[in-house]
Amino acid sequence: MIRMQLDLELNYEVAAPGCDFIFNLHAAHTACQRVYDEKLSLSQSVTPEVFSDGNSGNRYARLRAQAGLLHVRYQATVEVQHHMAAPETIGEVPVSRMPVSVLNYIYPSRYCESDRLSKLAIRQFGKMWQGYTRVQAIQKWVQEHVSFASNTTNSNTSAVDTIISQVGVCRDFAHLMIALCRALSIPARFVTGTDYGADPALGPPDFHAYVEVFLGDRWYLFDPSGTAIPMGLVRVGTGRDAADVSFATIFGTVKSTAPKIFAQATTDGRSDLVLPYHCREALSTD
Repeated sequence: MIRMQLDLELNYEVAAPGCDFIFNLHAAHTACQRVYDEKLSLSQSVTPEVFSDGNSGNRYARLRAQAGLLHVRYQATVEVQHHMAAPETIGEVPVSRMPVSVLNYIYPSRYCESDRLSKLAIRQFGKMWQGYTRVQAIQKWVQEHVSFASNTTNSNTSAVDTIISQVGVCRDFAHLMIALCRALSIPARFVTGTDYGADPALGPPDFHAYVEVFLGDRWYLFDPSGTAIPMGLVRVGTGRDAADVSFATIFGTVKSTAPKIFAQATTDGRSDLVLPYHCREALSTD
């Protein structure tokens, strides 16, 4: 079992007369991920409405901020007991037998134009065994054809743009891998969480984007950017692409600074807790 301590800080200067925010900061509750000692702190005297989406399970905090400084802090202890399986035992699921709840993740979306990448996907991966190892091959191909570089893309960059530029950040790697999977009728979704294990040379800790792919009977996680230790990732939100899971959606005028992210693994001397490590097994928190 993995135990992670989270401490996330966001700072805004809100213009008059104020504005509305919807935050997606709360760690998700899943079959394998448990959240303890959770606290959301605000510098203004406002009471957020905290709610969950019935379809995705994403958790949100909605509030109306007054003009002036707004400091938002989220703290939690999260324990993850991953489902682990041998990659070679996990097959793909034909569309005719997919659960209805995953069908939305085989269609093209705003940033994942799978319909435009179908010829490429079939040419590169169409003859491979239809299972986890084919998805691993897609992940490896993305890592080999895209270079990680900060501040090289923007909020409008799509999977097709990334193919052309061959450079991007974690969300671009995720969008491209998702698009290639969907082009092969493999359900794939965009996941936001907290980074863990990245090289400090890449910059300060940040939110992280990765991928979950539906194989066998559950969603398995992949980190196409290759910057994190997957076992240390804490799931926050899931959606079709980045448009669905922004950590902050703002309706008004604000100035903001870079978020401050702290995610640390601890064992507290307990024999049932381990520090995250790279493993060959397929991982799922679903």
